[in-house]
Amino acid sequence: MKAITFQAPGTVRVEDKPEPELQNPDEAIVRIDATGICGSDLHIYHGRVQIEPGFTIGHELVGTVLTAGDQVTRVMPGDRVCGCFHTACGTCFFCMRGDYHECEAKRTFGHGATLGSLQGTQAEQVLVPHADLTLRKVPEKVSDDVALFAGDVMGTGYHAVAAGAAGPGDSLAVLGLGPVGLCAVQAAVAAGAAPVLAIDTVDDRLAVARQFGATPVHLTEESPRDVARALTEGRGVDVAVDAVGHPDALELAIRLVRNAGTVVAIGVYAERCQVHMGLVWIKGVTMKAGPANVIGHLDRVLGMLSTGLLDPTPLVTHHMALDEAPAAYGAYDRREALKIVLTP
Repeated sequence: MKAITFQAPGTVRVEDKPEPELQNPDEAIVRIDATGICGSDLHIYHGRVQIEPGFTIGHELVGTVLTAGDQVTRVMPGDRVCGCFHTACGTCFFCMRGDYHECEAKRTFGHGATLGSLQGTQAEQVLVPHADLTLRKVPEKVSDDVALFAGDVMGTGYHAVAAGAAGPGDSLAVLGLGPVGLCAVQAAVAAGAAPVLAIDTVDDRLAVARQFGATPVHLTEESPRDVARALTEGRGVDVAVDAVGHPDALELAIRLVRNAGTVVAIGVYAERCQVHMGLVWIKGVTMKAGPANVIGHLDRVLGMLSTGLLDPTPLVTHHMALDEAPAAYGAYDRREALKIVLTP
């Protein structure tokens, strides 16, 4: 089967690999109908996340179940499914408390030995462990493009809003309008938050945020702090979301949030980062960070996608074939695409 593999920083390749085989009774094999390139894939592409050359990358999937083990009961061969970017056992200390994103046996698709040696989804087929938790049937009226967002990008944006406990009338700022940031904008608006500030430097992305109901703020041509204060009677926003994963974004988030507010860092961090703890302390800021609990949110997010309350369709700017992977990664790296959907 065809699979996209990491070779070296800045280099991916389409290779022929053996089709996966069931190894345990709780697994399923899924034929990939759609997968995507995600911002965290760029961390691998740039060499920030260590991964062995030749490993299949990618962690987003929509497809059809080809076969399933004897212990799989929630999906069956022929079902159209979407999957989460990671697996969870469902029985460990963390899973029993609903913190699936911190499962003791967690494995992340397409991230090499560092995160569980689970081959990625940018391929024609993928082996899915703990299939009853990792996979969900896709509602009939939800397209592949939309369902692809449930198990990662929209799930992460939704998680940011939920982690900040943002609700009707709460003010919120999102820093970084990649697909995750824009999904956080849409989830915040759906939750009734207002105003929702959307901060970036790319005009097209600011325009999408406006379309979603947010107040766009240009990072360098405006003062995000002045805008936030003007819209919140001088207090600052209730919740600030760092969807970038960069120290500058994190510091701005801390400065934008009001006293006793919440900063949620959902951008990927792979290195040490200095934090202005004096500012965090004096303001009494609550900080939350880490990967999103997409398994815990998946059913609710799929429900909101099926009703149209959340709709990531405007984020899909390109459809490309697996064979075009090098060109697709290049375009995504140059920020020429917002979301690329890959099909075998």
